[in-house]
Amino acid sequence: MKKYLVALLFCGMAAPHGAVCGSCPPAKPAAADSIPEDTLSFGETKLGEAVVGQRVRGTRKSLLLPTNTELIAKTELLRAACCNLGESFVTNASVDVNYSDAATGARQIRLLGLSGTYVQMLTENIPNLRGAATPFGLGFIPGTWMQSIQVSKGASSVKNGYEAITGQINVEFLKPQAEESFTANAYADLQGKAELNAAGNVHLNKRWSTGLLLHAENGFLSHDSNGDGFADLPRIRQFAGMNRWTCTGEKYMFQAGVRFLAEGRLSGQDTHHNAPAAAAHTPYVIEIDTRRWELFAKNALFLNTENQENVALILSAALHDQDAAYGHKCYDVSQDNLYASLIYERKWRDGLHGLSAGLSLNHDRFDERFRFVNDASLQPVRQTEKETTPGAYAQYTLDFGSSLILMGGFRYDRSSVYGSMFTPRFHAKWNLLDGALSLHASLGRGYRSPRVLAENHFYMASSRRIIAASPLRQESAMNYGGGLFGSVGLFGRPLSYNAEVYFTRFSHQMLIDLDADPHAVVIKDSARRPSFSRAFQIELSCPVVSDFTLTAAYRYTDVRADYGRGLEEKPLTSRHKGLFSASWTPMMGKWQVDATLALCGGGRMPAPYVLDSGLLSWNARYGAFPQLNAQITRNFRKWSVYVGGENLTGYRQQTPVVGSDDPWGSRFDATMIYAPVHGAMAYVGFRCNLKRY
Repeated sequence: MKKYLVALLFCGMAAPHGAVCGSCPPAKPAAADSIPEDTLSFGETKLGEAVVGQRVRGTRKSLLLPTNTELIAKTELLRAACCNLGESFVTNASVDVNYSDAATGARQIRLLGLSGTYVQMLTENIPNLRGAATPFGLGFIPGTWMQSIQVSKGASSVKNGYEAITGQINVEFLKPQAEESFTANAYADLQGKAELNAAGNVHLNKRWSTGLLLHAENGFLSHDSNGDGFADLPRIRQFAGMNRWTCTGEKYMFQAGVRFLAEGRLSGQDTHHNAPAAAAHTPYVIEIDTRRWELFAKNALFLNTENQENVALILSAALHDQDAAYGHKCYDVSQDNLYASLIYERKWRDGLHGLSAGLSLNHDRFDERFRFVNDASLQPVRQTEKETTPGAYAQYTLDFGSSLILMGGFRYDRSSVYGSMFTPRFHAKWNLLDGALSLHASLGRGYRSPRVLAENHFYMASSRRIIAASPLRQESAMNYGGGLFGSVGLFGRPLSYNAEVYFTRFSHQMLIDLDADPHAVVIKDSARRPSFSRAFQIELSCPVVSDFTLTAAYRYTDVRADYGRGLEEKPLTSRHKGLFSASWTPMMGKWQVDATLALCGGGRMPAPYVLDSGLLSWNARYGAFPQLNAQITRNFRKWSVYVGGENLTGYRQQTPVVGSDDPWGSRFDATMIYAPVHGAMAYVGFRCNLKRY
């Protein structure tokens, strides 16, 4: 495998790569291809010693993109601690991030009511964080490395593959070709976690630039605030580094980079004053070690600047090794991924017509070793899975400037495991009243290859048996929806509004049935029985005064599936959510005060069972609960300090670990999580930004 990686990197240096790679700009930037990624909160006009500032929103939608895409800029990320990608959506109404269990610290996003496995994750438009990286991948990207995040809802472009079902999330990293600078960040919280981050770039000459990004974190303390004998959160030790290079010419642009991550998670029984004597001598320990390498090479050859004609080649590879132990259960996995995409793009008649076409190849190999029972004398089972998927696509855009944009695409892929896939997608956006009203609509199909163990091994943090039906069909679904957004005047202030509705219907879905047997996790195919998600959201935002902005949002989701007993509400999924966010930047931005209150609605729990005492193991439903996050930042010329708190309402799930008094017994279950597992938490941090000039 290492030989393939070396060959891949050198092939990337010799081959052309284009404007659609994310960080390589087109020869003549097209407004319809990207959202402006302003990373400063104030646009500045300098007049001698005077500076006039204008507040720029940290989140905004584009009128010029056919897709329903929202940009989360750096200014929005700084409104919270944002230690990693998983903590970047605290102030966002569209994306939810929840813990998957009460032991491993695995986080999972939800978009349009469905889990993050149906969202295609991209880093600079390269598919990433797939398969074995899914459970903990949101913690693999430090917040200080990110320049912006783009969230696209519904069917998205066919350029990046067939996997997006509910949308795409694309992360843009800090660029080496940007203005030379050095940034640093330090963070510590009352849970005993500390972080150090540093990033810098250098322009070696007019063409070559390089950048280095570093991250280190450590959990020094273990907390058991509810006294159940289990740590509230795992102790995490992580080191990550990234080095990237850029060469820019008049007709050619090259980028390459390497990223490394090493992480250890330690959780399980923390104290034993509530545990039986046997457990005190044999504590239940959860330990997960991960090592991950990533390589990428991007090349852009600009053929004609007048019609934005270019050829693009993207090459990437990832090696992911993970060893996980849940008591005496184990799951070890090694995943190798190779990805290549060759793209041709051109526009005609001043951008009225646009064509994008290309070829792609994706290869995954999984070597797995697992033991599902707490018997250390049993030898683990080994298995290997391989999937190679070549594909081709074509996408046509009809762009009438700022009034109407139509985009249709189709791709064909053939999986070595699941066979042929046909992926049609269509987008339309109609801008009216000079931006005061914009209508958008989309429809399209998406596919996903299920990775039963790689994506769901956190269920081993329980005494449940894992029963996986074989073989599982490839997941496929149609997604369609639309909405409107814009801005109107209200008492002399611009009121931004957004309303949208989406519907996702599955032809085949991998269902995780937690109701059929309270002591088992049954993973099976939906077998063409009904399975769908409906999501509606409305959001309003207005600067009440020049330095004070209020945002309010409401979202309703209805997620149902037929597990073989008739249509049922999906468990551990809230149907309602309200969000209220306020941002105050007095004294020309010297101070910044941010607060976000989320009101999470109730939902259904998996079917409980009767204990020996006659009581239920847990309630059949859970109720609504609030979460409040706040942060105060003092900005200086080249540095800033901030203090804040998370979950300041103090609400936490009372019994996150069922059967914690006997983790080796049949009642143990740490996966029934719907709310925070820890109480209020305070933190403090420091940032600095030093520029060369």
